[in-house]
Amino acid sequence: MLGRSHVRPPPAQSSSPAPAPRTPAALAEPTRPVRRLWVAGISLANLGMWMAFFGPLQVLLPEQVGLLAPDAKETALAWVTGAGAACSTLGTPLAGALSDRTTGRFGRRRPWILAGALLGGLGLVVLGRQDGVLGVLVGWSFVQAALSCLNATLLAAVPDHVPVRQRGVVSGWIGVPQSAGVVVAVLLVTVVVTGIAPGYALLGALTVLCVLPFALLAPDPPLPREARPSWSGFARGLWVSPRRHPDFGWAWLTRFLMQTGNAMFTLYLLYFLTDAVGYEELFPGSSAADGLLVLIAVYTAAVVATTVLAGLVSDRIGRRRGMVCLSGVVSAVPAFLVAAFPTWPMSLACAVVLGVGFGVYLSVDNALVTEVLPSAGGRAKDLGIVNIASAGPQVIAPALAGPIVVHLGGYPVLYTVCGLLSLLGGVLVWRIRGVA
Repeated sequence: MLGRSHVRPPPAQSSSPAPAPRTPAALAEPTRPVRRLWVAGISLANLGMWMAFFGPLQVLLPEQVGLLAPDAKETALAWVTGAGAACSTLGTPLAGALSDRTTGRFGRRRPWILAGALLGGLGLVVLGRQDGVLGVLVGWSFVQAALSCLNATLLAAVPDHVPVRQRGVVSGWIGVPQSAGVVVAVLLVTVVVTGIAPGYALLGALTVLCVLPFALLAPDPPLPREARPSWSGFARGLWVSPRRHPDFGWAWLTRFLMQTGNAMFTLYLLYFLTDAVGYEELFPGSSAADGLLVLIAVYTAAVVATTVLAGLVSDRIGRRRGMVCLSGVVSAVPAFLVAAFPTWPMSLACAVVLGVGFGVYLSVDNALVTEVLPSAGGRAKDLGIVNIASAGPQVIAPALAGPIVVHLGGYPVLYTVCGLLSLLGGVLVWRIRGVA
């Protein structure tokens, strides 16, 4: 009979799994609500950025180019603004991708926020001293490139720090400066100061002053080197495949359609008031520009009044797609109405309705987009890609709207097309499956 074995059995292995690697704070999904001071800081920073953007576009660049090239001001201004728009469109995702890969004890976003504000402010001061169209073109392109760094990192701050349940209302507060920035910038460079160079200098200084509190005081966890995205395939990674990330692709397309409709709607409003409404005949002694300022003020007031409330409602009910769809339908209604009834009272009423629709869209769609980003490691780059859907329509709107007005039926057809684009953008949001 064989004796009992004296060989000891191997020690029992623990059944508990190995601990999962800890997600760095810079890449973790935020869960703690941000405070009011943080929201105020990022809203102020956005106000500085949008003033630096709209002040030159609305007033200073047209005046400057008109003085430098009075016989070809339309063509020269088109080249200047087109070059700047190209730098902004391409620079935002590139700056975002670089900030996603930035390591160091100062954080991922802070260096780029500071660089964008300081270089943008300095660029505006230099731009005001140019005495040739080429210098203006180069200067404005530089300013746009600097503002791209600022824009990309401010966009990424929301998914970096704001939990999903709070993103609607925060996006609403951030959307207010985007609308109010037009009015504030125009008042600054036409009432507070006179002259082109002082106007640029004032906007440059205010840009830096508005951004510095958020850049210096807001938390920005550093990204460990071992968690940095790989540099291999960097250029290829600047785009996101709609096939691999369909929700992101549909979100991009819906924004592109909505922004194209809005850009085409507002592009020829001055000429619409002159040629279709007959504003100057209705109000002798007033110009169509006066009527346009009234419409802008009414529209801006409606946007500001609704964007925060809409974001708060979307946070409470947790349903983004339905509200974005509603905003598309509401934005389409005024386009169809002015196409059928080109009168001044109808224009005023439609400015209110369009402002309400775009106010809802501004906050809720921004919150929705942050929920379909492909990865935490590429938030700034991916939001920079989304920004192309906002900036691109500003470039292509003149190419689309001009032939329609001149050759394809005039303003009724133009505003019908605007309404159809907004309506289609609102309907296609239902193709996004990953959010409520």
